[in-house]
Amino acid sequence: MERRVVVTGMGALTPIGNDVDTFWNNSKEGKLGIDFITLIDNDLIDVKIAGEVKNFNPEELIGKKECKRLDRFAQMALVASDEALKSSGIDLDKVDKKRFGVMVGSGIGGFATIESECAKLVTGKSKRMSPFFVPMAIINLAAGNIAIRYGAEGSCTSVVTACATGTNNIGDAFRLIKHGYADIMLAGGAEAPITRIGVGGFHSMKALNSSNDPSKASTPFDKNRSGFVIGEGAGILLLESLEGAKARGANILAEIVGYGSTCDAYHITSPHPDGIGAAEAMSQAIKEAGIKENEISYINAHGTSTQLNDKFETAAIKKVFGEDAYNIPISSTKSMTGHLLGAAGAIESIICIKAMREGFIPPTIGYETKDEELDLDYVPNIGRKQDVKYTLTNSLGFGGHNATLLFKRW
Repeated sequence: MERRVVVTGMGALTPIGNDVDTFWNNSKEGKLGIDFITLIDNDLIDVKIAGEVKNFNPEELIGKKECKRLDRFAQMALVASDEALKSSGIDLDKVDKKRFGVMVGSGIGGFATIESECAKLVTGKSKRMSPFFVPMAIINLAAGNIAIRYGAEGSCTSVVTACATGTNNIGDAFRLIKHGYADIMLAGGAEAPITRIGVGGFHSMKALNSSNDPSKASTPFDKNRSGFVIGEGAGILLLESLEGAKARGANILAEIVGYGSTCDAYHITSPHPDGIGAAEAMSQAIKEAGIKENEISYINAHGTSTQLNDKFETAAIKKVFGEDAYNIPISSTKSMTGHLLGAAGAIESIICIKAMREGFIPPTIGYETKDEELDLDYVPNIGRKQDVKYTLTNSLGFGGHNATLLFKRW
């Protein structure tokens, strides 16, 4: 059995907006969400900028006591899930809870909890670790807490594929509904890595931009790009079978029509130089959708602002689309938000859906100097109005993970 799958609700927490509409409007305007870090002491770290979620107050939804038992990434997942459910208008009292599932992952999980609890042992200030340490730290407890809060008794899992996490969770949830194993899924990703070990770890492997100039740090596809900017946040989609959504009179936002998932099987951090894995993921999504390559209206690129990613992702796009690649607008909204790691693909899926609904393509900001090897249309600095029917979003993760989602305008 194969069923059509639609998106009926969305929730977002990002460095440029704490709800979907604010996030989208700021992305249209090219708002920069990268600034100096406030979550940790800047004097203790070399890289001093990040994409932080501003004015985040989860206690309004979750309560003060419960917040103390949840790491920041799980708090964000719950808040974004609440927005997705409310925006969908679904009545959970009328849902078969055994057919309602959750697929929400994180690239890292409770980094802040791990850091603070380990510090107690290292400094000797306290030998009594929190009894909530393990459930606050482990990745699956974002999904678990969402399921507990809303009574989702169906499949509840957390795909972990580094920076492809959000995309893979949405794609796998799509397949569960498509093939009849679920009717409703909350799916996406959440990440809160702005900690000393998070920033320090990525910096030590020379992955981060270290200029400490917010306006010139995340510059995807620019010749002078030199590393990504770490970010935090969450993105959640509510997926339903088409028949179920129609039966309840839901406001359908978009349809998911294709999904690709591959591995480069090449290197722990570098994408394949020929872009073969990313290209295959895009091709799989297009094949599943049953459309032609030249029907794609917009690609939201992984576009991390690292030398290797932007070069090899461009090669992958050319491999799939040939000469048509030059006619497809491509932008990286990481230029505004920074890189949300396991949440990136989820918030970028929201961008794709809003782009189709409003006929507008957000820009790649901070683009100044053309790289001769990167010669596609990266929508530099200013967004544009355009009819958008099919959108692709790419996510590439350490370990060689590649994931692509293909959305169709409703």
